[in-house]
Amino acid sequence: MDVYLPIANLSVNGLVIVLLGAGTGILSGLFGVGGGFLTTPLLIFYGVPPTVAAASAASQVTGASVSGVLAHRKRGGVDPQIGGVMVVGGIIGAGIGAGLFRLLQSWGQIDTVINILYVVLLGTIGGLMGRESIGTLRASRTGAPRRAARRRHHPLVASLPLRWRFYKSGLYISPLAPLILGVVVGILTMLMGVGGGFILVPAMLYILGMSAQVVVGTSLFQILFVTVATTMMHALTTRAVDIVLAGLLLIGSVTGAQIGTRLAGTAKPELLRLVLALIVLAIALRMAFGLGVRPDAVYTVIEL
Repeated sequence: MDVYLPIANLSVNGLVIVLLGAGTGILSGLFGVGGGFLTTPLLIFYGVPPTVAAASAASQVTGASVSGVLAHRKRGGVDPQIGGVMVVGGIIGAGIGAGLFRLLQSWGQIDTVINILYVVLLGTIGGLMGRESIGTLRASRTGAPRRAARRRHHPLVASLPLRWRFYKSGLYISPLAPLILGVVVGILTMLMGVGGGFILVPAMLYILGMSAQVVVGTSLFQILFVTVATTMMHALTTRAVDIVLAGLLLIGSVTGAQIGTRLAGTAKPELLRLVLALIVLAIALRMAFGLGVRPDAVYTVIEL
C-alpha cells in the first residue's frame, strides 16, 4: 500500500505509518507522553527528512492527545488550572522555537541539531527511567520495602513569588514555575516534533510536586493545545507539515491512545517503564550511530 507524501517528496508504505501511529498512541495513553519523541526518530529511520518528520509528528501528537485527554477527564485526572498556565507558556515557547527553527534552517544545520537533541534527551531520559525501574523491580523481588519519595516541590519553585493555589493538584506555588516549564516544552515541541510529555511528567512530579492522580491527564491537556499551536506555526513559517503523513499517523494514534489508557490500569507500571526505557535507549544509540556515519548523499540541495 504505497502512499506518496507531497512535502517529504517520497513514497511510503501506508500500513507501516499507521502502525507506527498506533504504537505512539498506546504510549500516550500509558504514560501521558505525546509519543512524538519516538515518532520523529522512527520516521527519520524510515527515510523521511528530519524537518518534515518533526513538523508532521507534532500534528499527529495532537490526535493522540485528544483521545487521551478525554479518557483521563472522565476519571477526573485533569487539572485545567495548572494545565492552562503551562499551555500559555507552551505557546510562548513555540513562538521562540519557530524563530530558532527558521534560523537553523537558513544555516543548513536544522537536521543535525534535531538529531543531536534527540541523542542527548533520549539518552538522559532513558537512563534515568531505566535506573528507577530496575530499582523498583529489585525491591519487589527481594520483598524489601521501597521508601516512597516525598511529593514536594523543588526548593527553587518555593522561592518564586506570586503564589497561587492549585486545588486539584494539591499545590500552593508560583504560577511562574509551570509557565517556565511550559516555555521549555514549547521550544522542544517546535524544534523536535515532540509533545514533551517525557519531560513534563517527571518535572510535574518531582519539580512541581503535583499529585500523581492528575499528572498524566494534565500533561496530555498541555500537549494537546501546544501541539495545535506548533502545527499552525510550522504550516505558516517552515511549511514542513505533510498533511498526508500526519493523517496516516493520526488514524493509528487515536485508536492506540484508547488501548493504552485501558492497559494503564492493568499492566505493571515499573515493568512498562523499563520496557519504554530500553526502547528509548535503543533509539538514542541508533541516532548517535547515524551521526557518526558518512551519509549516502554528502551534499543536498533544498529550497527555502
